[in-house]
Amino acid sequence: MPALLLALVPLIALAVDRWLGEPPARWHPVVWMGAWLQACAPHVAPQEAGPRSHARMLPFVAGAMAWCLGAAMVALLALALQTALWRWLPAWSAVLVLGLLLKPLLAWRLLREEVQGVEAALAQSTAAGRAQLARLVSRNVTPLSATEVRESALESLAENLNDSVVAPLFWFAVAGLPGAALYRFANTADAMWGYRGARDGRVWEWAGKWAAHADDALSWLPARITALLLALAARRWPRGLRREAARTPSPNSGWPMAAMALLLDVRLAKPGVYALHADGGAAAPSHVPHAIALAGRAAWAAGLLCAAAVFVRPGVLP
Repeated sequence: MPALLLALVPLIALAVDRWLGEPPARWHPVVWMGAWLQACAPHVAPQEAGPRSHARMLPFVAGAMAWCLGAAMVALLALALQTALWRWLPAWSAVLVLGLLLKPLLAWRLLREEVQGVEAALAQSTAAGRAQLARLVSRNVTPLSATEVRESALESLAENLNDSVVAPLFWFAVAGLPGAALYRFANTADAMWGYRGARDGRVWEWAGKWAAHADDALSWLPARITALLLALAARRWPRGLRREAARTPSPNSGWPMAAMALLLDVRLAKPGVYALHADGGAAAPSHVPHAIALAGRAAWAAGLLCAAAVFVRPGVLP
């Protein structure tokens, strides 16, 4: 198949995302992944009030095995679909369908609309902003001020730019549809299982450790690429990026968040955990459209880089 035609796949996915947004939940592969992970939870994580014997080893092994089983199913299904397209459809049809299959593994339009929704809700009241923010983040939003709500939304925009756009495109360039699908499974598992303590009555400290470290490994390079793409979108380098990125507990999320803080010249903080660019100004309403514009340019730059990588290495889509 012509390399130029294959290179259109990530651009088709981004274009469909821009025009149509997310598919219905019943047809969404990430929703299916989440449902499978939720069904596994009772068999993986012990109840918070239950006995604590073997509190480390058994939950860790169960979590690792469940993760590997789910990852294998997702990757093999994606590989089967990708292979079937090349065998059964004309080249142009296969490329179009593959772009449609890649689209649900990307979520730039949804991310943009959610962040815009937080700002629109803040214009009504701080309480409304908190309620909207709760759709984006897992932290307790109750004590947050209006400025802290906005900071959290900007942090989520930067972090999820990697998780929902750049990293899936990176792994698509590396390993085709199976690579992108495997990454989204890993990222979803980390979001649902990767907690240090208890959540929803179950202890995830060890049950979710494999999922957390797997996501860290798969996100390591894409997170740094995301920071670079944000810098390119702003046409300047965020000085002190490495130092600021190291302030977060995560080895990866600090990179895009620190880049966003430095490029906007605002302070982004999680109370009691970290403060990025602590000398920056307070996040204001005008910073939100600026941040969205930077992230949008970075998202399309990621699509173009992915297309270029596929063009150079068309064998990644056998």
